[in-house]
Amino acid sequence: MKENVDHRVPVLIVGGSLVGLCTSLFLGRHGITHMLVEKHAGTSLHPRGRGINVRTMELFRVAHVEDRIREAASVLADNHGILQGGSLTGDDQEWLFEQIDPGGALARFSPSTWCLCSQNDIEPVLMSVTPTLGADLRFSTELLSFEQDESGVTAIVKNRETGEHSTVRADYLVAADGPRSPVREQLRIGQSGPGDLFHNVSITFRSRMLADVIGDRRFIVCYLTKPDADGALLPVDNRERWVFHAPWHPDRGETLEEFTDERCVEHIRRAVGAPDLDVEITGKAPWHAAERVAQRYAAGRVFLAGDSAHEMSPTGAFGSNTGIQDAHNLAWKIAAVLDGAAGPGLLETYESERLPVARATSERASARSAEHSHPGYEPDPETVAEPVAGAPARGGGGRQNGVLTVAMGYRYGQGAVVGADPDLPVVPERMRLCGDPGTRAPHLWLRDPARSERRSTVDLYERSFVLLSSEGTAWSGAAGAVAKRMNVRLDAYAIGTGPEADLIPEDGGDWAEAHGTTASGAVLVRPDGFVAWRSPDAVADPESVLYKVLTTLLDRY
Repeated sequence: MKENVDHRVPVLIVGGSLVGLCTSLFLGRHGITHMLVEKHAGTSLHPRGRGINVRTMELFRVAHVEDRIREAASVLADNHGILQGGSLTGDDQEWLFEQIDPGGALARFSPSTWCLCSQNDIEPVLMSVTPTLGADLRFSTELLSFEQDESGVTAIVKNRETGEHSTVRADYLVAADGPRSPVREQLRIGQSGPGDLFHNVSITFRSRMLADVIGDRRFIVCYLTKPDADGALLPVDNRERWVFHAPWHPDRGETLEEFTDERCVEHIRRAVGAPDLDVEITGKAPWHAAERVAQRYAAGRVFLAGDSAHEMSPTGAFGSNTGIQDAHNLAWKIAAVLDGAAGPGLLETYESERLPVARATSERASARSAEHSHPGYEPDPETVAEPVAGAPARGGGGRQNGVLTVAMGYRYGQGAVVGADPDLPVVPERMRLCGDPGTRAPHLWLRDPARSERRSTVDLYERSFVLLSSEGTAWSGAAGAVAKRMNVRLDAYAIGTGPEADLIPEDGGDWAEAHGTTASGAVLVRPDGFVAWRSPDAVADPESVLYKVLTTLLDRY
């Protein structure tokens, strides 16, 4: 194909909402320049998609934006639980759970914690960072068409402000263009799953009196279940800005026009249980909860991420987090192929790893909506998945254990891993982060004597493969030889307490035991923090073994 193009970039991202901007962030962290096009003029204005789980916050931590996101989310830092009741003024409220992390048990698994940050707050943070990392962000720019060949993708985009058309040539295209993805439609990729689950109208409003009604109850969301006025109430600033999700039934002929300001005001007052509540409607936006997963995640050089690949019920905030983790998985693989470190076969593992995760997670999201009796959701008992095994009954924060397992305990049974068991469930019955191939590598606090700082093992993984071994073994030397021989990014850390140690475990921690190996073994971790391979003991020729493992992982035959 002739190079008659206006712009030449390694990657074109279509869609500039949360997942698209995160794709930009992660590609930029790998040094991959790229263009992002978004048809809207700016980032999200409506507060939505605000639950950021622990695994996603780890990704933001490693990308050095965690602190800025927490600053943007500071107004809701003390909101933790989920409340349910007939109204807010009656005596029938019940905490589905009162604390996200009761007792601080999460610290065993991660250096990060959960965060509440709405898309309208987090997207400007991401948008301010990515241009410094090689991103060309083009809002008010719409993808009109694209075609691909064996060497790249050619796209036609339109500036919606000027009407100007441009041709963009990219090695790869990432479609983060939402649940009605035009890219997915053009590729004729089908979807599986139950489909639409329920519909809501998200109503933003102001009320100064509501804070007095709520008092010191700092919830993430309150499900109000009065039959004639059910809905979900969410604080925006705990003072005067709020969101109410009201059930909408288009299947019964109900139209959006019927949601007048007067009707919304009356509905909110009845739901809260305060007939004289001051309510000023400031916005309304329909949204649809669905369970659908794309049958493929890629076609040639085009990849789906986020809502274009999967739709999930909002309960548990699984959808956006799964999409961000899609982007993180895909970014290091695209970078490795573009850098020449990996063959194109590595990109095939994006689908084989992330598609099973989306299926398992979407089922769990629907089950959680049923558990919480989400307003507007009337599930068919025959189609709702069972809760994750081991999740105890309501109350006391117990159910959060199951959510954490889904959020960060999932595993890749096949893909860019060696030694994973493909027959094990994607989401295990209970949290197990013990260094098994295909799982997120364990968190362990270490001291770095060279930097005089405290580091989590999670902080080691971003731009390169990492080999962990004990000081005094032959693994680190073998890793250096293989990195040079293959011209790949491979860092090695010798862990121990002696003079040869690169990292020292805190409080006498045993890195080998935590990673399911012995002091003479080694663990290879991918740039995305997942265990790629593990040797339980010493081997006769570690350089040859590592070379073979990396050749397999990176499709370098």
